[in-house]
Amino acid sequence: MGKTYERIDGRLRGFIEQQQMFFTATAPLSGDGTVNLSPKGLKGSFAVLDEVTVAYLDFAGSNAETVAHLRENGRITLMWCAFQGPPSIVRVHGRGEPVFRDDPRFDGLLAHFPDIDVTAHGLRAIIVVTADLVRDTCGYAVPFMAYEEDRDLHGQFFARKDDEALSEYFARKDDIATSIDGLPGLPLPLPPRSA
Repeated sequence: MGKTYERIDGRLRGFIEQQQMFFTATAPLSGDGTVNLSPKGLKGSFAVLDEVTVAYLDFAGSNAETVAHLRENGRITLMWCAFQGPPSIVRVHGRGEPVFRDDPRFDGLLAHFPDIDVTAHGLRAIIVVTADLVRDTCGYAVPFMAYEEDRDLHGQFFARKDDEALSEYFARKDDIATSIDGLPGLPLPLPPRSA
């Protein structure tokens, strides 16, 4: 039986922080727009900031649907599943915002992620999510799966790209500056870090 919580603390926070991956879901306001669901991982790329706020690092990739949807309407759901241990699913429904590299808040937020080398992954933004609703459910149908280690391919590929090369890479992709549905995505060229 699912329960609703006012805060991300205690057992819920511990559960979320122990998971090796999570999923994000966003959608545009348009009824015929594309719903986006993305897996997120890489150790050290997620942080609980306080009892109602979480954040994760938005690294380089082939599209920017989450960023585009958040810029348009802010709606986002994050989900964690227990693939090991007791069954559980936790969802955080809330409002998200991409904080870009030239935002004065960026460096302060980045300090919450000391355990990952962000230069190796083409950091584009930090996604900050404020929870409106936190729920857990049983997770009885989620299979057992064992975590072995993070893949190193993402870091190998993007570590070779400085900001100029990263901006060129994004400019060649169809769904970075503009989403699949034509919404504004990632600002290009990449903004420099704020001073």
